[in-house]
Amino acid sequence: MHISKVDLNLFIVLEAIYTEGSITRASLKMNLTQPAISHALNRLRQLFDDPLFERQGHVMTPTPLARSIIDPVRRALRGFEVTLTGAARFDAASSERSFSLAVRDVLEASVLPPLMAGIAREAPSATLNTLQVSRRELESELAAGTLDAAIDVLLPLPNDIRRAQLAGDKTVVLVRRGHPLVKKKALSLETYLALEHIQTSSRRRGPGLEDVELSRQGLQRRIRLRCQHYFAACRVVSQTDLALTMPDRLARIVNQQFNNQILPLPLAMPSLDVYLYWHANVDNDPANTWLRAQITAAMQAAG
Repeated sequence: MHISKVDLNLFIVLEAIYTEGSITRASLKMNLTQPAISHALNRLRQLFDDPLFERQGHVMTPTPLARSIIDPVRRALRGFEVTLTGAARFDAASSERSFSLAVRDVLEASVLPPLMAGIAREAPSATLNTLQVSRRELESELAAGTLDAAIDVLLPLPNDIRRAQLAGDKTVVLVRRGHPLVKKKALSLETYLALEHIQTSSRRRGPGLEDVELSRQGLQRRIRLRCQHYFAACRVVSQTDLALTMPDRLARIVNQQFNNQILPLPLAMPSLDVYLYWHANVDNDPANTWLRAQITAAMQAAG
């Protein structure tokens, strides 16, 4: 079937139902009546000769065909949007745009204060939503336009996902003041291995970068606690003899109220480089270009 015979608005309905999982929520999102959404879905079913969505309880579950076409549909819709918005100049001062940024919680505390200060100053009516997105879904979310940009470590992503290095960081060790094994302002590797450690990770299991480096040297540290967040780990450090290895930039923020010692890691480690990611579709999009400039400036301000 030739594209000239297809109502492209149907694909907007398809994406809305897929995202919302509900005809009711899709109708609210698109500001259309439920019968109008249902009618569009029936036309889509005829077009593809497939149910596309099947009701399971209160949820519209996509069929295998719907799952197979949703990413190309989202990329196409994003392309149309970029074409339309790119033709107009982005006026930050009057924009009411809502931006979405994927960022790990490790970086949120350092980048958000200067980023929001810059956005509030230049685009007082714009809003920002930060999300934690699975790295497996980062490519599809950027391609679909559900994410405007992402900040993360170096990731193996395809060429249509652009990247630019934002900053580097070093790794440090935190211990409480008065720790019985730490008498100097520098740790030896021997003392580091004699300490008991906290590992901070959102994963259920697996080594940290420092554990990988230690294993290369035939060494191993003892992990007494594995937890999810550095703030909680810093508090544990302040009340126990456990040590915490973490990025320096974040350590200086979350440790302010705990006043733990921050010491150099006695182990050669690569720089913790942080990158900004966006899709090739928005390379020249004025709004996305402005957002990327704000993020870059914020990372520089964060030190």
